[in-house]
Amino acid sequence: MIVPVSGGGDSTRSWNASPGRTGATPSDYLVLGLTCDQPLVPSARYALGDLDEVVLGRGAVRAATRREGRGRRLVVKVPDPWMSSRHARISRDDGRWVLEDGGSKNGCRVNGWPTRSAVLADGDLIELGCTFFLLRRKVLVVGACGDLDVGASPASAQDLLTCAPVLERQLDALARVAATDAPILITGETGTGKEVVARAVHARSGVPGPFVAVNCGAIPAGLVESQLFGHRRGAFSGAATDHTGLVRSADGGTLFLDEIGDLPLPAQTAVLRVLQEGEVLPVGGTRPVRVAVRVLAATHRDLDAMTASGTFRADLLGRLVGFRVLIPPLRERREDLGLLLGTLLRRHAGVHAAKVTFTPEATRALYRHRWPLNVRELEKCLVAVLALAEGEPITETHLEQVLHTGHAPRPALEGLALSEQDIQRREELIRLLEQHRGNLTAVAATCGKARMQIQRWLKRYGIDRKTYEE
Repeated sequence: MIVPVSGGGDSTRSWNASPGRTGATPSDYLVLGLTCDQPLVPSARYALGDLDEVVLGRGAVRAATRREGRGRRLVVKVPDPWMSSRHARISRDDGRWVLEDGGSKNGCRVNGWPTRSAVLADGDLIELGCTFFLLRRKVLVVGACGDLDVGASPASAQDLLTCAPVLERQLDALARVAATDAPILITGETGTGKEVVARAVHARSGVPGPFVAVNCGAIPAGLVESQLFGHRRGAFSGAATDHTGLVRSADGGTLFLDEIGDLPLPAQTAVLRVLQEGEVLPVGGTRPVRVAVRVLAATHRDLDAMTASGTFRADLLGRLVGFRVLIPPLRERREDLGLLLGTLLRRHAGVHAAKVTFTPEATRALYRHRWPLNVRELEKCLVAVLALAEGEPITETHLEQVLHTGHAPRPALEGLALSEQDIQRREELIRLLEQHRGNLTAVAATCGKARMQIQRWLKRYGIDRKTYEE
């Protein structure tokens, strides 16, 4: 799992493949993300491509069964006492997926809004009892990504596990490349878990030596070469002894150069020498020292643009890139929120992890928050709220104390089912946002309404306009 590991309707559109991507086909998925009173229960993903409907309800154990008959059906059972035995169904209707309440006692919510029937859009958060599902629509992936049960995956695969189909394809390829000597460049925003991916590559590489991580952006500019390549005694003022350097410390193992885009040009030249010649020259030294390391690199910067501007060496980039993997920001892989929470709870709550619970309001807030600092922010948030809750259920108030997001806006129809007019209007707004790529002015003009009225409707129906921007 990628661990260092937003309101409803917040999709992963920005990292879906482009429509022109060769060999990519659009696929729909339903992700069982999180059961808030059993957050350690593993996540699961179900492919919807050939189905006519999905039936969701309570069962003694979690199970998913595909059935043929009058139609192709997936029956998902979840051991959630707050769910009814036949809680809801999601059926295909003219290319759309429609959620219908099956007469449940506790009702259904979509993006926090109570509803008996709703046309679902990409990224919609479905709440049944204490269990949260996420719908992904028209995800473009090359090759098939079928069902996934995280709990059934072997322990050896857990560190590169994801419920996000596009990322899964990348990580599957990465696992195969890891056993070779091909250079790997890991990209993504700060805090997305690039070092965890690098450690997983090291574990699969078979190299016997250590894993040494270097944050290139944290080394003072004047000390970069000394820190990386070592120095001889007397090489400069204060160099009282010989210093091996981080590169030689990784001899026989893996050297992970994190944020390599922050490396000054002189140090880039020295790193290139390591990659080309397999040797380092300590500061103040006269003879190079042989070293055998596998170098992995990561950055949040655009190295191609830096190469074009002359701030990053093109020959070094060529040596670093054999295989690239992009780790999307957390706001774009909400499918993994439950999986990540389970991993982080085991790490920070230890033997008490099984007793940790979240209220439904807190769980909605977790999915609604955009996590600008990514998984690192999620981890720090979880550590804090565990302390605040003191063994009690984690609430939205606990999260607000940590995230400083304030109270989430409440829907105008809180506690009521949406009317047929509301459902139709919500569906039409989603269609127009998709058509106009989130442009509110164009949507308002098409509807013949003021822009402010469109904004009020979006807030009322829990629709995030940014989801549809491209």
